[in-house]
Order: sequence, then structure tokens, then C-alpha cells
Amino acid sequence: MAEAISDRQIVRVLRPFVRAAQPVLRAMCRPGRIEGLANVKLPGSAAWDAMDRQQHIDWWINRVGRLTSLVTAIPGIGGALADRLPVQDALGASAQGLLLCAIAGEHGIDDVGERVRLLAWVLFQRDIDPALAAGKHGEAEDAKTAELAGEFDEHDGKRFSAKAAATTLWRMGRSLLAVSGELEKRPRGRFYQRALGMLPVVGIAGDYLAERSGLKRVAKRADAWLSGART
Repeated sequence: MAEAISDRQIVRVLRPFVRAAQPVLRAMCRPGRIEGLANVKLPGSAAWDAMDRQQHIDWWINRVGRLTSLVTAIPGIGGALADRLPVQDALGASAQGLLLCAIAGEHGIDDVGERVRLLAWVLFQRDIDPALAAGKHGEAEDAKTAELAGEFDEHDGKRFSAKAAATTLWRMGRSLLAVSGELEKRPRGRFYQRALGMLPVVGIAGDYLAERSGLKRVAKRADAWLSGART
């Protein structure tokens, strides 16, 4: 029988993830060719300032979600074989974690510990003690954060290309494999979307739809946590 994963282990994995998410999200906001056309409603633009918070969150789900869901669905090419591997859950949890950090930012939550608690509750159904989530800022955590952020840690002006999206999501997702037993708890898509994802070749379509649906469920659970309705 596998040993249970402790809250302390969850925190040890999530703190560098949350810290690395900040420069990655900044890069994802920059105009580029990720989706073929630059979106004029970018953070910091006049159009963005005219939007309310819910519209900002919807933007994150749709713009960032389209990118992360597509990359996450790539293992679906292998159908049921890929679904039996941890790749799908690692990429999916990474995408969902990035979205949660973006949502936290829209609510003015910049504290790493609070973001850790949000991710733990939404993704792993864990209610982490605030003192534990606050953690201790040390060299090991700094090094892991820099590793996860990759090129976006030192080169803040770098654009987030499709290739960078794939490598970054996998790099960050791979770090979550340290708590792989918890990844199955993350919000998922509809059962029929997941069933389609079990099929070879066309499975990518099912996995894409499932990951998009999962991101929407993540946003709903985040709203519940942020409003205090934590059931």
C-alpha cells in the first residue's frame, strides 16, 4: 500500500510552482503568434482596463485555456495508452495551476502561501493550514522556482511561443509528479469527453474538450474558495 502524501509534501511541491507561475503568466500575456492573432484585450491595455474582474477571468480561461488545453491534449493522440500514463494528469494539473494563479491575481491575492492553499484545495481537495502553506523561503526552493520558470525567469521580455508553452507546461507539470497520487483528484471534463479521449487518434479531440471543461470547473471551485464556500 502506497504511503499517504502529507500536506507538507503538497506544500513543498506547490510553493515553487506558484512562484514560477508569476513570470510564466506575464509572458503568456504578451502579444504574439500563439493563437495566430494578437488579442487586443491584453492585460495593461485600455480595453483590459474597461473590463470587470469576471471578464478578466473569462479572458484567462479562453485565451490561456485554449493554449494550455491544446498542449495538454497532445498525449491523447495515443488514446487509452496515453491516458494510463501520468503525462495527461501532469500537464492538465500544470495548466489548471497556472489558471488558478491567474485567478488569484485578479482577486488581488499575491501571497504565495494563500495561492498554495487555493491550488491545494481546488486541485487536491486539501485544506492546508496557513502557517504550513507560508513555508520557509530557502535556497532549495529558490533553485526549484528558477528551474520551473526556465527562460522566463531571467529573460522577462521573452515571448511565449507554442513550443515554449509545451516545454514549460511539461516542466512545471513534471514537478507535480512528486505528488502523482493526488493528481487524479483535479477537476475533469464530462464523462463522454473522457470516453472519447480513450480512442486512438481522435482521442486528442476528446481530451481537448475535457481539459477545457476541466478549466471551467477549476474556475468555479476557485470562486467557491475565494467566497468562503469551501465544501
